[in-house]
Amino acid sequence: MNKIFVIIYIFFAVILMTACELNSPQKAREDFYLDVIEQPKKLKYGFDLDLYNIVKKKVRRGDTFGTILENHGIDYPEVYNILQAIKKDVNVKRLVAGKPYQLLYTKDSIATPKAFIYEYDIRSYKVIQLRDSIYGKQITKPIKLILKEGTGIIKNSLYETMANSGLNDQLTYYLSDVYAWNIDFYSLRKGDRFKVIYTEKYVDDTISVGIERIKAAFFEHAGKEFYAFEFQPDSINGIVEYFDESAKNLRRAFLKAPVKFGPVTSRYNLKRRIAYYGNRVKPHRGTDFAARIGTPILATADGFVTKSSYTRGNGNYVTIKHNNKYSTQYLHMKRRKVKSGQFVKQGQVIGWVGMTGYTSGPHVCYRFWKNGRQVDPFKQKLPEAKPISAKLKTAYFKAINDLKTQLDCISFESEIKFLTNSIVLSESDVK
Repeated sequence: MNKIFVIIYIFFAVILMTACELNSPQKAREDFYLDVIEQPKKLKYGFDLDLYNIVKKKVRRGDTFGTILENHGIDYPEVYNILQAIKKDVNVKRLVAGKPYQLLYTKDSIATPKAFIYEYDIRSYKVIQLRDSIYGKQITKPIKLILKEGTGIIKNSLYETMANSGLNDQLTYYLSDVYAWNIDFYSLRKGDRFKVIYTEKYVDDTISVGIERIKAAFFEHAGKEFYAFEFQPDSINGIVEYFDESAKNLRRAFLKAPVKFGPVTSRYNLKRRIAYYGNRVKPHRGTDFAARIGTPILATADGFVTKSSYTRGNGNYVTIKHNNKYSTQYLHMKRRKVKSGQFVKQGQVIGWVGMTGYTSGPHVCYRFWKNGRQVDPFKQKLPEAKPISAKLKTAYFKAINDLKTQLDCISFESEIKFLTNSIVLSESDVK
């Protein structure tokens, strides 16, 4: 009898202990965390996508927000109410053909669209909730800045070197801006080489949306070395400039060329024979830069437009007076963008390359006056921009110290075409 009692006691004790364990707060927490681990939500656009059937399509020519919804079972009166509810928050009047959109359908017995997502570019999308609490919002994805290094050795052009090295081809234009006053990028030689430290912008961690800026660079051209370091000498106006390792401003009073990428096809030459004039000797007092029709023509320095006109020989042309010493002229434009009396800044677009006037091909003829006499701009010692003030030099050398060390440590080994290290930074770290 006692044995039976003991067995029954143990049996109920085990049941009681098991029940206590199952209902304990610790067990409840374990089960909760287990559920969370085993069933993670697939959140995107503010929705748990596991709860919906997703229809993905692209906007067709002629599609509107209204017709898309009507084609998916939402009647026009309801479409009208949706448009009225969201009109102050998001605009869906113009949908671009070819851009993707998604409709999220509920998984209940009556499948109806719950939301419309329109992804009109890499960085942004629009969300419209169509049921329950109707709303619309435009979302801009956060940008992550990544500090990167790159290097290359020139074989043909800078652009081809970028492409072959796996670097973002936008670096071509950023480097040309940094060295616009020092290097003619159409006179690069085989074996010229560069190093660059820059920040690139990414969304969704892997999609590049462009270069943010160059932090530091080194370019070896024709045996000469050119360092460039970003610095902000005017913190009030946020002006950023580039200086070399000795705190010398890279910027000059004049750009090297009036077009960003255009080879010199004919230099200043007082004894040149011109086929257009029957191969007679006719002095050429300009420098010709070949470029495609429509290429922007840039003012090489600040100044006032003294002429914006047309003649039979010059075609459409612009003349700029920079000061009492220097003037420049730009010939054969397709179209002029500035007017006489207008002040223009260095690098401002003043027109576009064309073939007007006496010319056998698309180019801009760039003419340069010094003290009233036309001269060869490439043989002039042109004035430099304002240097760093003495009180800022200490801050500058401190700011570039680590960057210069990092730049100098980038390898130029011939077998390495591309070297890149990425360090994820917060935006505050980069700026």
